[in-house]
Amino acid sequence: MKKIMLLLADGFEAIEASVFTDVLGWNQLEGDGTTELVTVGLHEKLTCTWNFTVLPQYTLNEVNLEEFDALAIPGGFEEAGFYRDAYDMRFLDVIRHFNDKNKMIAAICVGSLPLGKSGILEGRKATTYNHPTSQRQSQLAGFGAIVINDPIVIDDNIITSYNPSTAFNVAFTLLEKLTSPENCQKVKELMGFTDIIKIVHK
Repeated sequence: MKKIMLLLADGFEAIEASVFTDVLGWNQLEGDGTTELVTVGLHEKLTCTWNFTVLPQYTLNEVNLEEFDALAIPGGFEEAGFYRDAYDMRFLDVIRHFNDKNKMIAAICVGSLPLGKSGILEGRKATTYNHPTSQRQSQLAGFGAIVINDPIVIDDNIITSYNPSTAFNVAFTLLEKLTSPENCQKVKELMGFTDIIKIVHK
């Protein structure tokens, strides 16, 4: 069984967290059954970017990092306080621990910025939020990352992506890395991601 920590900062974007819960949850029940996702936060109650509250299963001080095989981090909004948690030393120490053990780390959108802040992206390829009006890619470069303006960038054990539209693909990429391409394809098919949805206007 592969145990994945979904590390949530206050102000995280719900959609970017939910792709991990759904994809890995579908795998647990309908795929090869080898993944278990655990939600963890710095606080007992978190508020998402769009103002509803979430209760993580555990706070960080209640878990043993050695028990986990991979780390997933959704992004969030500065206006919602995301970086207060995401740049907290406790949060950054978790990232460093997983990288030191060469365990998979998957981050969506600005979820890659705490990776950069932790120091693990120095000299490594990565990406983050890419809209032309945003300075997030420049900020990532300021942490020493080699910024690639691609939807998903993989550098060894680290997966990063550049906006919320990539979220499901990040979760599927993590699933593939933790299980197999064949199993990932099976879960995609069960979830309908091989279908072309045709919208008919009447």
